[in-house]
Amino acid sequence: MRLPWRRRRTNPLETWFRRHEGRLVHKWIHYFEIYDRHFSRFRGQDVTIVEFGVSHGGSLQMWRDYFGPRARIYGIDIDPRCEAFGDDAGTTVFIGDQADKTFLKDIAAKIGPVDVLIEDGGHRPEQQIATFQVFYPRVRAGGVFLIEDLHTSYWPGYDGGLHRPGTFMEFAKGKTDQLNAWHSQQDDFAVSRFTRTTRSMHFYDSIVVFEKGKVAPPHHEMVGTAHW
Repeated sequence: MRLPWRRRRTNPLETWFRRHEGRLVHKWIHYFEIYDRHFSRFRGQDVTIVEFGVSHGGSLQMWRDYFGPRARIYGIDIDPRCEAFGDDAGTTVFIGDQADKTFLKDIAAKIGPVDVLIEDGGHRPEQQIATFQVFYPRVRAGGVFLIEDLHTSYWPGYDGGLHRPGTFMEFAKGKTDQLNAWHSQQDDFAVSRFTRTTRSMHFYDSIVVFEKGKVAPPHHEMVGTAHW
């Protein structure tokens, strides 16, 4: 048991962040634990990583250090200046508007299957939902789609608000029903591709994580001797 007065373990991402003196990185500190919980199994592997929201390019450096030299890392941003953060070590940057599904489909075709997607782009609901709709089917079984900074779902300046239709948070809440669609007894609530390919969803402060994987219809069994 961790005692409340003892400092929590610092994970590799936070260690890197505290020592970093390169390009600018801006992160909520509690994100590091969430990242490491869902991403650690991909470290050192031959994987494809996609990050929406490049900004000053520091997070691309962070992911390279974390995932290692075998990772192919793709950054997407609307700011043309971000294109300079591509390199010869396997990092590519695409420039465009993530609310534009034609653009998203074009880069998705160029990237191919994805192992980890981090959505930290424009933070507007139409951008977040379009990115999910285009890229989630392209995340491999066993892969992860993580969307962050979802506090904007509650901010009026981002067309947000508590229970406001159209925000990504309300969109994600609807997906929790799809996880349970196997048990539906309604004609208009059927098992979907999402039901069959999503193992779990994890809700955190400002983050939702979707874990992909093939899901078989659930079944139940009984063992032991009945007593009546």
